[in-house]
Amino acid sequence: TGKIEEGLCVFLGVHKDDSKRDINWMAEKLVNLRIFEDDSGKMNRSLNEIGGSMLVVSQFTLYGDCSKGRRPSFVEAAPPDKAKACYEDFIKNVRSRGIRTEEGLFQAFM
Repeated sequence: TGKIEEGLCVFLGVHKDDSKRDINWMAEKLVNLRIFEDDSGKMNRSLNEIGGSMLVVSQFTLYGDCSKGRRPSFVEAAPPDKAKACYEDFIKNVRSRGIRTEEGLFQAFM
């Protein structure tokens, strides 16, 4: 598992219907989201602008549905093979945008 200093920790859940287009959109959005403070204390700077890093952790449980019964259902989450491919594509996509990117271990208990 990697570690970062200033930046984002992204818990990435992959939906069963997510596509390469969705992964590309998400990477673009997170790299350019203006959520870091500028010199005036306003949230005007992006991860790219601050030279920040990203730690990406696979988290299928984000798609857990607890509305029925006593156990969550994960039918909305992508199956492991698709989720892993999307997870790896997301990391490559972020790295291609010049962001130092660390990653958690796919399917590990972290």
